[in-house]
Amino acid sequence: MTRPTLLLLPGLMCDRAVWAAQIEALSSRFDCIVPHYGMLNSLAAMAAQVLREAPAGPLAVAGHSMGGRIAFEMVAQAPQRIERLALLDTSTHPLPPGEEGERERAGRHALLEIARAQGMRAMAREWAKGMVHPSRLDSPVFDAVLDMFERGTPAAFAAQIEALLARRDATDLLARIAVPTLVLCGREDGWSPPSRHEFMHQRIAGSRLVILESCGHMSTMERPEAVTAALADWLAAPGEPRAATARG
Repeated sequence: MTRPTLLLLPGLMCDRAVWAAQIEALSSRFDCIVPHYGMLNSLAAMAAQVLREAPAGPLAVAGHSMGGRIAFEMVAQAPQRIERLALLDTSTHPLPPGEEGERERAGRHALLEIARAQGMRAMAREWAKGMVHPSRLDSPVFDAVLDMFERGTPAAFAAQIEALLARRDATDLLARIAVPTLVLCGREDGWSPPSRHEFMHQRIAGSRLVILESCGHMSTMERPEAVTAALADWLAAPGEPRAATARG
């Protein structure tokens, strides 16, 4: 019997390692697939590739960080393919206008220059300081994050930065989502804070909101057991759309 498909979409410069604990726990029941975006420089193009390469049939889609934004693009392109949706440490907001947006653009390009001049690990050491809970700095989890980013290349980093800087405002998609949806983040996620997840939760009918304590942006690696438990509950939820009053 064919196992149902679980697409696990990694974020910026992340790979299969970001989902390792969840794959280990869930692969006996689901065909866990972690896409690779190659050198694509558009979130819409990434979503289209994921949809082309995914097995036929309904899809459970979980996206972490940039992967959540790719999941929104999949909802926009092929809503009939999406059977359930999990949005982890992500957001709907576009690049802010004015000075705030320019600061983000400059910050991302500064990291890219470090990657080009000093290597991916040097860039990662600077970037990842704000991506995990302070208690995990210089921990095995932090080292695993650095190892993961080091496996990437500056060229791929540049392509994915270009995709993120051109991200759409996905807010209008939220009211159209009518499948079991999990919205999850770390309490100390400085990149996509709980307020943004509460925003999504309030606009997706029947969604469940989970905020993990003592956890930063890399929730799947920082609190793997808690994330896996939340995903297991989400995967076991009835497949029919739930009432808007059934908030998490």
